[in-house]
Amino acid sequence: MEYSSHIGNSKLPKVETTIFTTVGNLARKYNAIDLSQGFPNFEADRTLMSLVNDAMQHGHNQYAPMQGYYGLREVISEKIEQLHVHCYSPEREITITVGATQAIFTAITAFIHKGDEVIVIKPAYDCYEPAIRLNGGIPVYLQLNAPDYKIDWHLFRQKLTDKTKMVIINTPHNPSGTILSKRDMEQLEAILKPTNVILLSDEVYEHIIFDGADHESASRFPGLANRTFVCASFGKTFHVTGWKMGYCAAPESLMAEFRKVHQFAVFCVDHPVQCAMATYLKNASHYLGLNDFYQKKRDFFLDGIKSSKFKYKPSQGTYFQLLQYTPLTKERDEVLAERLIIENGLASIPISSFNVANRNDYMLRFCFAKKKETLEKAAEILCNLN
Repeated sequence: MEYSSHIGNSKLPKVETTIFTTVGNLARKYNAIDLSQGFPNFEADRTLMSLVNDAMQHGHNQYAPMQGYYGLREVISEKIEQLHVHCYSPEREITITVGATQAIFTAITAFIHKGDEVIVIKPAYDCYEPAIRLNGGIPVYLQLNAPDYKIDWHLFRQKLTDKTKMVIINTPHNPSGTILSKRDMEQLEAILKPTNVILLSDEVYEHIIFDGADHESASRFPGLANRTFVCASFGKTFHVTGWKMGYCAAPESLMAEFRKVHQFAVFCVDHPVQCAMATYLKNASHYLGLNDFYQKKRDFFLDGIKSSKFKYKPSQGTYFQLLQYTPLTKERDEVLAERLIIENGLASIPISSFNVANRNDYMLRFCFAKKKETLEKAAEILCNLN
C-alpha cells in the first residue's frame, strides 16, 4: 500500500532527531565521557531498590489504580503541604504519571485546542513545543538572554493576548540552571490574576537548589496554585531516570480533565515502584538532603575547571552547569560540541538547540550528576583546551 501521502501530511513536520539522541550517539561512537544527558552514572539508594523488590514479592504486580497508588498520593500531599503550605487532596488533586514528560504532555493535551496560544520561555526543554503543536496550539516565545537568563516581566506581559490559553514555566530551569525567585513568582501571580490562563509549572528539579535558596513552587502562591499543573519527577530526584516515575498536582477542576486523557494514554503507572516510593518518601531526608549532595558535585566540578578558559556563573539549581566558551573560540556551539566529542572525548549539549531560531549563546551545558572520577576526567579535558 502507498502511505507517502499520509507521511507528507506529518503532524510534526519540523521535528527531527533530538539533540540528546544526536549527541548521545556521537558520544558512544567515540567513547566520550558523557556529561551531555541528564542522568546520573552512579547507583540509586539500595534501600529504594530493595523496597521495589519487596513490593513485587508482596504481590503488587497487577494494575495500580488509574490515579496512582493511594499511599503514594497521600505522602506526596503531605510533602507538598509541609514544604509549601498548600494542601492537595490525594483523592482528587494528585495523579501519578509516567515521568514528568507524560504529565506535561497530558496537561497540554487536556486543554489546548487548535489556535490556542501557549507562552514558552526559551531556552526551553524540548518536550513542550511538540505537545503544543500536536494539539493544534501555537507556541509563543519569550526568549531569555545570556548569561543571566532572567525573565523580563514587562516583555512577558506583552506576550499575553486573548488567545493565550497556557503559560509554561520551569524552575529550577533546564538548561540554564537558574531559579525563579519569590519576587518572580509574585510578579507572575499578579500578571495572571485578571486572566483565566492555565499555568503549567515544570518542577522536576524541585529538590536540587543551591546556596541556601528556596524552591519557589507555584503551589506556594494561592493566585497561581488555583490555576496550575505542578509536574514533578521521582526519576530526577532519586537517580532512577529509567523508572519513568513522576506526578502531577492540580486543583480538582483541572485534574478531572487531566485524568480523562491520562486514563486513555497510559491508564496507570508501575505498581511496585509506586508502593516503594510511598514508603521511601516517608523519610524526608531522602529528598531534603539532595541540595547539599548535588551542591558538593557542582562545587567539585567548578573547582576542577577554575584554571580553564571557560566563563561561568555557578548553577542555582538542577544538576547542570553552563559554560561560556568565548575566550576559546567564536565558533557555533554545535560545532564546538561535536569537536569536543571527536577530538577530546567529552560530550556536552549546545544551548542553541533550546533557543528561538537556534540562537548561538556560546554556551555548552554539562551535567555534573556524575561520579567524582568522571568529573575529574572531564575537568582535566576542559582545562587543557586552547
